[in-house]
Amino acid sequence: MTKSDISLSRRTMLGAAAGAGALAAAGGVTLVSGVANAAAPKAGEPMAGALRYKVGDMEVTALLDGYLDVTPEVVVGYDAAEGERLRDEAFIEGDALRIPVNAYLVNTGDRLVLVDAGTSDALGPTMGRLPSALKAAGVSPDQIDAILITHMHPDHLFGAIDGDGNRVFANAELILPEVDNAFWFDDAAMNGAPEQFKPFFLGARRAAEAYKGNQTLFSGDKELMPGVQAMALPGHTPGHTGYVFDSNGETLVVAGDIIHMTVYQFDKPGWGIGFDIDSGQAAETRKKFFDQAATDKLFFAGAHIPFPGMGRVSKAGDSYRFVPASWPYAY
Repeated sequence: MTKSDISLSRRTMLGAAAGAGALAAAGGVTLVSGVANAAAPKAGEPMAGALRYKVGDMEVTALLDGYLDVTPEVVVGYDAAEGERLRDEAFIEGDALRIPVNAYLVNTGDRLVLVDAGTSDALGPTMGRLPSALKAAGVSPDQIDAILITHMHPDHLFGAIDGDGNRVFANAELILPEVDNAFWFDDAAMNGAPEQFKPFFLGARRAAEAYKGNQTLFSGDKELMPGVQAMALPGHTPGHTGYVFDSNGETLVVAGDIIHMTVYQFDKPGWGIGFDIDSGQAAETRKKFFDQAATDKLFFAGAHIPFPGMGRVSKAGDSYRFVPASWPYAY
């Protein structure tokens, strides 16, 4: 299709209107006051979230697993006046922030790699939609070759198994940061955790053990496969890790939970969330990553940045501003 094929002018618009009138006269569509009546049942459920980008020669598909609502009580370092100001500026009504849970499917050309596995039914009815997103992307779970886990929280790992503890991704290698794996399998850490967090430990162990026969642990900023390298981003969990995808001169960093609440944390990167294992280290890691991203103009993705969660960041004093990626119309 050429540019001239899709250009709009007053003449083509008038022609289209005339064509619509002729169709109506022929009995194809009933027009009332110039509006077509085509009643259809309401779907009653959200559409699957899947949106595809190119990074060099790789295809990257953002996948939406669902959402969670977060209120100020779980924000570490929260200041009420600043929080109200930031919500007002973002046109957020009330205290709750709705944050998505994103995963990313990367076709490297040799392998289909899933970054994080979603939630399944671990965190309520607004989550667990990764299977429908994969289906919308035209991919079945059996086609996944590898799952890169940023960290072993429920919304990133628990979707790797079904309700009976069986693998959802039957042919996939589960690739885990060794430091994170050690933490979630540490009985002393589990026994010392608040009661409400102990199921996180048990669920993480159950999901990891389901892949024992096809599991790889790694340490540090290691190259995991051609064009894919780990990036240590500790704090949210001890082994929290991002993944760097390089192809044909282009780069995408999938940075996991480097940020949870975009309304707050780009402006106030020192604010944390109650799920951080070490909120001080998490804030330090976030600032360091944002500085690098702003300096290098990194294209990056976050699990809790509004879907599709991909873009760049710029620096403004002690704060930062997120610039979402354009819709990939030129794919």
